[in-house]
Order: sequence, then C-alpha cells, then structure tokens
Amino acid sequence: MTSRPEFDAVLEAVRGAFAGRDGAPAATAVRSLGPAEVRAVLGDHLALAVTDRTVLEELVPGKEITHAIAVAADDGEHGALVYTTEEIGEGPPAVAAAIEAATAGLAATVRRLRSEAAVLDALHSTGRELTAQLDIDRIVQDATDAATKATGAGFGAFFYNLIDEFGESYTLYTISGVPRAAFARFPMPRNTDVFAPTFDGTGTVRSPDITQDPRFGKNAPHHGMPEGHLPVCSYLAVSAISPTSGEVLGGFFFGHPEPGRFTARHEYLAEGIAAYSAIALDNARLYERERTLATELSRSMLPVAPPTPGLDVLTRYLPAATGSKVGGDWFDVIRLPSGATAFVIGDVVGHGVTAATVMGQVRTAVRSYALLELPPSEVLRNVSELTTGLFGESFVTCFYAVHQPADGTLAFANAGHLPAILIRPGEPPEQIGEALAQPLGVGSVFPQRTAGFPVGADLVLYTDGLVESRTRDLTLGIEWLLAGIPGLLAADDLETAWDKLVDELTRGRHDDDIAVIHVRHRGEDTP
Repeated sequence: MTSRPEFDAVLEAVRGAFAGRDGAPAATAVRSLGPAEVRAVLGDHLALAVTDRTVLEELVPGKEITHAIAVAADDGEHGALVYTTEEIGEGPPAVAAAIEAATAGLAATVRRLRSEAAVLDALHSTGRELTAQLDIDRIVQDATDAATKATGAGFGAFFYNLIDEFGESYTLYTISGVPRAAFARFPMPRNTDVFAPTFDGTGTVRSPDITQDPRFGKNAPHHGMPEGHLPVCSYLAVSAISPTSGEVLGGFFFGHPEPGRFTARHEYLAEGIAAYSAIALDNARLYERERTLATELSRSMLPVAPPTPGLDVLTRYLPAATGSKVGGDWFDVIRLPSGATAFVIGDVVGHGVTAATVMGQVRTAVRSYALLELPPSEVLRNVSELTTGLFGESFVTCFYAVHQPADGTLAFANAGHLPAILIRPGEPPEQIGEALAQPLGVGSVFPQRTAGFPVGADLVLYTDGLVESRTRDLTLGIEWLLAGIPGLLAADDLETAWDKLVDELTRGRHDDDIAVIHVRHRGEDTP
C-alpha cells in the first residue's frame, strides 16, 4: 500500500487503541484494502469496527481475529484493516465510533462528491459514445435512451425542429420507454406556449405538474393533451442547439405520470446529453454533406462505358455504404483511334472531396495519354511523372490494359494496384499484373506484359473495397472473389450475378468504395 503520512498517522492512532485489559499494547497487524474491498467493507463510512466473521475470514483467512477496525484513506479508494488476535478491552469499537462521529460531516461530503463524480463520469461516458458516431439515426436514438434512463422518465422523445408553412409542425424522430406506436395516432406537437421555449431554444422547461402550468391547455382543438395520450404530469423539455451555428436542431421531451419526479440533477443530466447530442449531430451532418459531395463528384466524373464491338462491358461503382472512405475509386473505358479499347481502374489512397478531386485529375491525365495510343507502360510513366509530388503524402494505384482486337491480345501495366483476373475458356481464373510496379507519383518504371484474350475470355478489374474490410483481410477476400468467378460465368444475367456476388463478399456493409469492370470477349462484330 502506498504510504501517505496523514493516513499512516491515523493508522498509528488506531493501532494504539488495541490494548489489553491491563493497558499494555496488543500486537496488531495491518492488511491493505483495495477499492473494491473498501466499498464492500466500509461502504460510506470512513472508519468501522468490523465484526462480521465471514468478512474477516475472507480478508485474513486462517486467523482468529478478536477485534478489527477498517479505515478508509483520504482518496476513498484505498484503506486498511487493523486487527489483532489477542484478548483486549473494548477500546477498538469506541475508537471506531469516535472517528465516525468526528468525521460525519466529512463522510457526507465524500458521499456527495462521489455521487457527483459518478454523475459526471456517466455523462462524459455517454458524451464520448455519442460524439464517436456518425449515424444520425443511432445518435438520436442512443441519446434519447440515455436521457430517458438518466432522468427516470416514464418515456422520452426527440422531435426534430422542422416547421411547416404554418409554423407549427415538428417531426417525431425517436421514442424511448414506450413503443413508437403509442404516438402513431397523434398529430405532431404544435407551436404552443409549452413547446415554444424548446423549439425556440430560449430555455429548459421543468415542471412538477405541467397540467397546472399557466401555459398549458391554451390551444384548440385539444386544449392540452389529445385524448388517449400517455399521461404526463412531471414534464422536462431540453433544446438541442448546434454549437457551430446556434440552430435549434430539435428538442428532447420527457414525461412521467407522477408529479415532482424531475429534479435539478435530472435537468442537468438531460441538458448535458442534449449538448453532446448537438455536437454529434453537427459532426454527422458535416460528414454526411462531405460524403454526399464526394459521392456526387465521383459519380459525375465516371463515364458510361461506350459500346465496344465484340466486347460486353459491365461496370459498377458503389460508394462506401459505411465509414468515410468515399471518393477515391474510379474506372474508365476508352475507345482508342486505332479501334483498340483501353480499360482503366484506380484508387486514390484517401477519402472525401480531396480524394475525389485527385481522382478526377488522374483520370483526365490517363485518358489524355491513352488517346495518344501510347503503350500501357508509357501511359503510366507519363502520368506518374506528371503527378509526382502533386498529392502530398497520398498516392494513386492504377491498372491499365489495352485490348487489341486485331490479334486478340491484352497489353497491360500495373501501378501498385490489385492484380486483374483473366479467365480464358477451359482454364481456371488467373491473376495477372501482380506487384509489377509502385503506385503513380512514386514509381518511375512500369513493366508491360501481354496475355492472350481470345473469344470467350473474361477480364475482371476491381478495387480493394470489394475484397477487403475491417473484418476480413485482403488475401481472404481475393480468395472468396476467385471462388465466386465460376458462378458469374455460368449466370444468364451477369448484372444480377455481380450484384449478388458484391453483396455476398461485402455482406451488404462495404466500408470503402467499390469499382468493377468486367469485360467479356463476345467475338461477334469483331472487325
């Protein structure tokens, strides 16, 4: 046990109380108490004569203890048990009682501070959980649940501050403590004197009996709560106000059928949770705006695959369904002047509007060099030189392949991207272009390879969002993709088959963008 001079002095004084009937000091021992033992043995006391034999046996097994005093240290989390196995007088209980009487006021203060600390800890814990989220639905529901529990309300609800053309309509967003159906047949709150302070953000309303409030029951047609409404006597309403814009986002409302149930502490807790909720909602709305902007920017720059003689081309772009990794993946299908077709897929390391902007720049550069009919290795080399140092600490991966219909070949180069999958008739799926070079902006040499691409062959290019997630590593994801390829090839409807495979691979919760190009060499109409 850590030595504290003041506490050591108290222990010495307590040990002095252990004396035999002749007044001679008795032999004593001290056993340190940890936080859990202090709470179990002392509770809210600062000193206590311990007489429970079961407790003593647990603390000091194998000892026939005759007298013991437990004392709490000044931090309230540690303490000590002073005990003896000798026959002594009645001094220890009297000393414990004297310490308890002398410190009664201090003990009450300690209890109050512990209670306040527990309230603050609970509030801050709730705040951390709320502000760590970006899902608006979950934020508001979790906040409503937490505040309903913290206030002991019969039920709680959150209404968004959405006002109709008449200035008196709000939208019920969450309910806690009762089924949502309990409010299903009632109209939304109107802009009455009771509700106005909450939706105007002018202050918290707490009433021991809202039906006796002079503002209650002034509005037609109900003049109070509608018939069949849950009984509300105690009432507490708190605004959720954006800390950045000052906008009133909505209000938390709590009710209880009994009077006088909400105290100043309940009001403090509800206001604290509402404040954390407003921060979390601000974060979520900013995130959603950026995510939407990045998604729309990405979509606007992605092409529609042009009709290509002899080839069936399927493309997919799916922005991240969860998380924030949206905006960096792209694909392109480019008809070249010679009649060849270039297929491009890439991924900007990063996310958001910045990644989407970088993606647009790189896509344009690749397309420009491709239309010059440069070989794949030269296309990537030129783009890499152009973009060196352009992206700061970010980088871009890219797989570039060109199909030459004249000789049925596929020339390709890879700048740090995942390998493509080539499936030739009668052969198992083959990964091509693996680890050929570093990403764009980093590498300077991009080796070029050639593979046969006969009639009936398929080529699949994809980004890592399809095969990698926080719960599955890349290698396993690629294995699952390769295992799913035969099902794709056997499907009558390739688009439906791809949708099903994507769902199976990601389990409907992909946390990164997904881009896919599937090229099937049909062979018809080939020049």
